[in-house]
Amino acid sequence: MNEKAKDFWLDYWSGKGEVAPTNVTAWQFGVDADDLAQLVVDGIKTATCSGHIFYELEKEPLPKVGDYSIILNGVNEPEAIIRLTEVTVTPMNEVTEQFAYDEGEGDRSYAYWWKEHEAFFTKELKGYGLPFQEDMLVVCERFELIAK
Repeated sequence: MNEKAKDFWLDYWSGKGEVAPTNVTAWQFGVDADDLAQLVVDGIKTATCSGHIFYELEKEPLPKVGDYSIILNGVNEPEAIIRLTEVTVTPMNEVTEQFAYDEGEGDRSYAYWWKEHEAFFTKELKGYGLPFQEDMLVVCERFELIAK
């Protein structure tokens, strides 16, 4: 976590009269970090998903309900703090239209969501020499905005 993100996190908690939780990460969305961060700030984007396999390949733990994230823009500056309210693992081809809508991107349709995620996962998997599969497991996260 960079210094600006640390300061943003500590500033948020300093007025609360309690110790800042330690279950926090700082990251930016993989595509259009600025636009997606703004969708979070505007309360439009309340969900996101990632490929389960990337957690395995990178030996990273899965996110958990109650985890906090500092959302960074394209130049790694903090834009928002979110708290996870739901985490599920499901095949990509079973993600619901409501979840696609809650991701808040494009026209918020399932068709848009599928097209963009298929392209993103295809590109990312290629880097590992793996093919995209429609039933690949995705980690679906719902979150609430707690600071901007």
